[in-house]
Amino acid sequence: MTRTPIYGLLLATIGALILTPDTMLMRLSNMSGFQMLAWRGLGAGAVMMALWLLQGAPGRKALIGPAGLAIIFCHFVNGALFTLGIAIAPVAVVLFGVATSPIFAAIFALFVGEPVRPSTWAAIAAVLAGIALAVFGRAEGGISLDHSAILGAAAGLGVAASLALSFVIIRQVHAVPIQPAIGSGSLLAGLVGTVAIGGPSALFNAGGEIWAIAITGLVILPASFLLLTLASRHTSATNVSLLLLLETVLGPVWVWIGVGETMTAPMIIGGMIVVISLATYLLFGTSRQRV
Repeated sequence: MTRTPIYGLLLATIGALILTPDTMLMRLSNMSGFQMLAWRGLGAGAVMMALWLLQGAPGRKALIGPAGLAIIFCHFVNGALFTLGIAIAPVAVVLFGVATSPIFAAIFALFVGEPVRPSTWAAIAAVLAGIALAVFGRAEGGISLDHSAILGAAAGLGVAASLALSFVIIRQVHAVPIQPAIGSGSLLAGLVGTVAIGGPSALFNAGGEIWAIAITGLVILPASFLLLTLASRHTSATNVSLLLLLETVLGPVWVWIGVGETMTAPMIIGGMIVVISLATYLLFGTSRQRV
């Protein structure tokens, strides 16, 4: 069955929407960074590896090739930096760093000969402007760039680069099986978190709301990243990264619903700019290009 580019955009949209309550549940878990990393990494990795084994474990040779190992490393970095960044810094700062993913995707795509049209660059600029307003345009004076905020922003940039590189590689190398590549990276991150908190017994003894972090590890992460990664095989990595920005806009809405953090007028206006920019780009900007 032939898949159209719109199929890839649909997968990416659904995957991004599933991911939006992730940070709310992380906050509700009340866990430390490494404890969250252990739960999320082991949970998501186990689900992904189980799905792969149920299919007969195809593509094992490609998995340990250069492209497969690169994807595994990307998802290890993504999982570790995002979780630890959220633990030490304001959510908004980390998400703004992650929002640069389309820029990294466009740059990486140039290296593999995949052109980026002016309409894509325009959409990236509009989306980042909206996110900047939502994150920093606050009546209270915005977010101060203290030590933790700087580390959080750096973590977000690392997440953006690793995700974008992963999407570009998967777009170019179809032989690598997606589930074990994501799963292996997640398991490695989870093992690092487990060692850091003192071993498996500390998973249950360190406190926190296990149900909240279990949902992120067993449901949200596997479902969202599987769809986002599959989408990158049907549409460009830049498009997938653009749609991933829905998390940056809708994440604060979930935090407001679950934790009671009030959204400011700049957040609402900035979010509207992002949504309208994405909708305009997807409706008109991709009509004459290979998406």
